[in-house]
Amino acid sequence: MTRTSLIAAAASLALLATPALAQTAAPGGAPQGGGGLGAAPSATQTRPKPDPLRQEDVSQIKGAAVYGSDGKKIGEVSTALMRPETHTLDRLVVGAGGVLGVGAHDVALPLSQFHWDVQKGGFVVNQTEAQLKAMPGWSGSGGIFSGTSTPPRDGNR
Repeated sequence: MTRTSLIAAAASLALLATPALAQTAAPGGAPQGGGGLGAAPSATQTRPKPDPLRQEDVSQIKGAAVYGSDGKKIGEVSTALMRPETHTLDRLVVGAGGVLGVGAHDVALPLSQFHWDVQKGGFVVNQTEAQLKAMPGWSGSGGIFSGTSTPPRDGNR
């Protein structure tokens, strides 16, 4: 066999093997490519996140995204607070602004101000980031607020 014939034969085999390679399984056993009936959902077709306030595992609340009334992301939930006498969730602390949690202005808001948005996969509040930054901050030390006004509760602390 000549060198040209050998190269032509190798190229032909490579072309014949290409369709078989396209049908190999992806990690996890799901077939790659194709959008047929048995195709695995793509990354853009993920399930919507459930409302963490309606779940038994309350650890999912921390880190949930928070969006303002203007539709922009304000920050995320940094802490969930409860009423000690009833052991029920009472307020969520939102870290407004900052980068990766550094420099964020923490504000404790009543639970009733949070509404879950399935499309955004996060909470929505009726304030903007600027409005939250103007509110008294929550310091995290025994419920003491770092601002000059009293906490947005019954004032027992």
